[in-house]
Amino acid sequence: MRPHVEMVDEKDLIWHPSELVGGTGSARQRHLSYDEEDGSVSAKVLFDTDWSRPAGVHVAQTEWYVLSGEVRIGEELLTEGGYWCTPPGVLCPALSVKAGTEILYFREFGTWEFEVADKDKDTVRPDQQLVIKHSDKMDWIPVEIGSPMDFEAGGTPVAGLFIKMLFRDEKTDFYTRLIRAKPGWVEHPLAHHPVYEEAYTLQGTFDFNFGEQWPGVYFFRPALVRHGDFRAGPEGTTWLLRCDGRLVDWYTENAKMEMHGDPVNWGPDFPGTQAPVPLQPVRSRSVGPMKDPYYS
Repeated sequence: MRPHVEMVDEKDLIWHPSELVGGTGSARQRHLSYDEEDGSVSAKVLFDTDWSRPAGVHVAQTEWYVLSGEVRIGEELLTEGGYWCTPPGVLCPALSVKAGTEILYFREFGTWEFEVADKDKDTVRPDQQLVIKHSDKMDWIPVEIGSPMDFEAGGTPVAGLFIKMLFRDEKTDFYTRLIRAKPGWVEHPLAHHPVYEEAYTLQGTFDFNFGEQWPGVYFFRPALVRHGDFRAGPEGTTWLLRCDGRLVDWYTENAKMEMHGDPVNWGPDFPGTQAPVPLQPVRSRSVGPMKDPYYS
């Protein structure tokens, strides 16, 4: 499994040779988080030269989000905010990338293996296909109507969060989205989830029990890790955020460092829910001292 990485500034991480195989050109990547068991990774990639690759298929679900520069996928030109995703075995069109381009790169459920091809693998589900989005042309939708979060499980959406859905697997509810908190948005209860949650801060600042976020700060939070008392900065906050299943907020009020508290919508009276687990996260030197992760 991936380790709990909390509040790492990507500038603190070292560069590695890029794992984008099958292409012509030079690129490097910073590992935001890495699963040593199955090869899944979240990374920042910088293309040092022009880079290109023919059409083919990945072993892993593969996603790119353009931070700056230009990526051409097939006939589509993606600039800042452009996104594409291919589920495992789905044909990825030919790629060409301009030197200096920066992307967020996500590989899920597999390694970097890539095979030149001209069609999908036979194992691809009928509902799986290439997804391309231009997020700068999408509207922000209030999270209570634009997100597959399970509000029926007792979670109550707080006004002031907005979403742009980039990818969702209709079978597993795995999804990737942009999410924005309005300036000064606040939510006090601590929460935990039955799925993992990871995010890269794109814009603004944000303060919560693990510290402050700013552009370039990243976290990977395994399932059941309690977090919260959220406060967006005066300019608001925007993240790219991913979960490996249907997101449910299980809230806790009056939380203590000793893991005591009053369950709100989880615990013995709510079948299928689980208690949070205290994990020690990795910490970036840029972000400063760790706060008490549960607030005394």
